[in-house]
Order: sequence, then structure tokens, then C-alpha cells
Amino acid sequence: MKIAPPKYTYDILPHAEKRPALQDSARWQWVESTFRELCRRYGYGEIRTPIFESTDLFHRAVGDGSDIVAKETYDFTTRGNDRLTLRPEGTAGVIRAFVSHRLDLERTVNKLFYIGPNFRYERGQTGRYRQHHQAGVEALGSDDPALDAEVIALAVSFYAALGLTGLTVKINSVGTVASRADYVKALRAWAEPLLPQMSADNQRRYETNALRMLDSKEPEDLPFLADAPLLPDFLDDESKTHFDALKNYLDALNISYVVDPMLVRGFDYYTKTTFEVHSAVLGDKALGGGGRYNGLVEELGGPRMPGIGFGLGLDRILLALQETGVALPEVPGLDAYFCPLGASARAASVPLLAQVRAAGLSGDLAYSGKKLGQMLEAADERKARFAVILGDSELESNTVQLRDMKTKEQISVQQSELSARLSE
Repeated sequence: MKIAPPKYTYDILPHAEKRPALQDSARWQWVESTFRELCRRYGYGEIRTPIFESTDLFHRAVGDGSDIVAKETYDFTTRGNDRLTLRPEGTAGVIRAFVSHRLDLERTVNKLFYIGPNFRYERGQTGRYRQHHQAGVEALGSDDPALDAEVIALAVSFYAALGLTGLTVKINSVGTVASRADYVKALRAWAEPLLPQMSADNQRRYETNALRMLDSKEPEDLPFLADAPLLPDFLDDESKTHFDALKNYLDALNISYVVDPMLVRGFDYYTKTTFEVHSAVLGDKALGGGGRYNGLVEELGGPRMPGIGFGLGLDRILLALQETGVALPEVPGLDAYFCPLGASARAASVPLLAQVRAAGLSGDLAYSGKKLGQMLEAADERKARFAVILGDSELESNTVQLRDMKTKEQISVQQSELSARLSE
């Protein structure tokens, strides 16, 4: 019986240059290694958390009123009756680990990064999958707007390092908990008489998470949202000062941005700064975003400690790279591809290949036992620098024929000198 992959998922494969970008593992490795290197430069250390956590973690961190918890999480009960949820986003698990291991006692400011899959049961479409991948950072221990600017700068630098263009950075402030409560009260008062004409989702959000009404993309909601009260009009002095400082830092870093008063993001834990980076080639879809969450650590049982972070969608980044035609850096081929002629030559090739690999070089063997011409074609397909040919005469003289796959020149080399010659 042939079993298909789960709906709205996909496989990532080796040597898949001719397949879509999402299925080419070499592209994934390039994107991920670029992110790791940038995080190293910015002083962020890697953290890896389980892909499933207690269901209570996400209900408390993300919020019962969020669309993610209400409609999209993969919840299950184990044989031991533990209630667990597949990770729908990265921040909650990182903060849980931060609190569990008391990382606040090790450093005043902790700067962490992660790469991994998240899971949401949502309607599949281009750039939106039920298993999707994120690269993210979390910086904990400071409320300095300069740190907000650094986090945004890291995201922008990542996209630039990949060669992505046509991006728009959108920023906003959702204020403190107190000022946001005043805004939500005004938003509810404005929306109440309009509810019968709004979408079912926004009618539900009115009851559970009114702020998320602003993020609706439903056609019946958009005409009303244009007249909604604006969150920046309700910011307190603390939030205004913080947001003005952030804008000054971004200006100093020459990072262009647009202030979007409707940008609230999908999680209940945000305070003050929120931001997203949108791609024109994907129809103004967000490639990633994040924000500040000054009460989340305390909410999850830790000390009172501010934080800010982001999650960037790697799937959408790869789609944007494909749409813009950004070339993948050339994947290095093998140093040596062994082409044995006969059973005895094959037996001799195995320890020789092991010696080459032990010397730090890459190599492989034509295990299929094809004719020499076919083995040389395979060496070309593997982008090998050299073909190592062994036949009966080479076995008698303890040599190999070393064939340069570019120039086609071929020389005889002692087997004991093979690794050294390849290293040259």
C-alpha cells in the first residue's frame, strides 16, 4: 500500500536542485547556516526544546482567546493521561526552559536562538503548512529599546544576507497592559453595534480577544476596520517614549520602516513593540515577525523580567528566494569518486576510501559495479574533483589512476600517497 504524506506537509530531499526550493535540503542548510552565523555575531546561543509541551503552557502563554489555541493546536492525551500539545510557536517553550533552568541566575541578559518545526492545524495554502519551520531569537533581561532595535536589525540582516529584496518592515506599539486595556474597552464599544454585520470569526474574537479583530482579512470586516479607533491614540507616556526611542535607533541603523497602527500580532503576550517583515513577491505576506513580552516570564512562573523576540518562517523565506531567483551558493562536490574495475579492485577500494575520509576529504564508491564510462558519468553527477580508477594493473603496482574530472588529465599515483595528492 502506497502511503501519501500528511496533508499540507512536504518532504525535504537531498540533491534536489531541480525540485521546488522547499524540497531541496541544500537550500535549507544554506538558510539555516546563514542564520546560525548571524546569531553567533550578535551573541545569541542556541537552545533546543521539545516539539511537544504541556497543553497548559500554550494556553497560558499564547492565550485561550487566540486563534492558534482556539482553532489550530494539535492537542493529545498520552497513555499516562498527560495533556500535551505539539509546539505551535517557539517562544513559549523557550521561556519555559528559561524558567526551568533558572538561566536568569547565569546572566543578566540572556540571548537565545532556535531553529525547528512548529505545528498548526490550519487551512493549507502556499507558504502556510501544518508543519512549518521557524528560526527565532529571544532576548531576556532588558527593556531597553536599543535591544528591540537589535532584534529587528538581526532579522533584517538575515534577509539581506540571503539576498532577499522588496521587503517592508512594519512596526507598532501595543502599549503596556494597562494602556492596552483602555484601548480594548474603546474597541469593544466601537464594534458592538457593528457585530451583526461582521464575520463569524470577528464575532468570536469580540468575546475572546477583541484586539485580534484588527487582524481580520475577511471581506465583510475590512470596510468597518478602516474606521476603528487606533491603538497609538491610547498609548501611555511610557509606551510612547519607548516607541520613539525605538524609531530613533532604527533611523540610526538606516533601517527603513512603516508604522502600522493595525499591527497587533497573534499572541496575547505582546507588550510595547510589535513588528513584521513583509515580502512583495509573496503578495505582501509576512515572512516573520515578533515583539516584546514583558510579562510572559512571570506568567510562566519565573521572575519579573522583560523580553523580546521574533519567529521567522523559513518556508516562506525559501518561497521568496525562489520567486526572486536568488541563486543558491554552489554545493561542493566530492573530492574523490572511486571507480573499481572488477571484484578485487572493489575490495581494495574500500580501505582506500576509508583512508581518504579519515584524512578529512569527501569520497564515495561506485557500488553498482557499472562499466567505467558509466562510473565516470556518475562521478560527474556527484561533482567529484577526481575519479580514482583501480583495475588489475593498478592492484599489481599498488597504484591508482587519478583522473581530473575538469581537465580529463589522468596520472598514476601510489596508493600510499593518494590522500596527500588529493589534499594538494
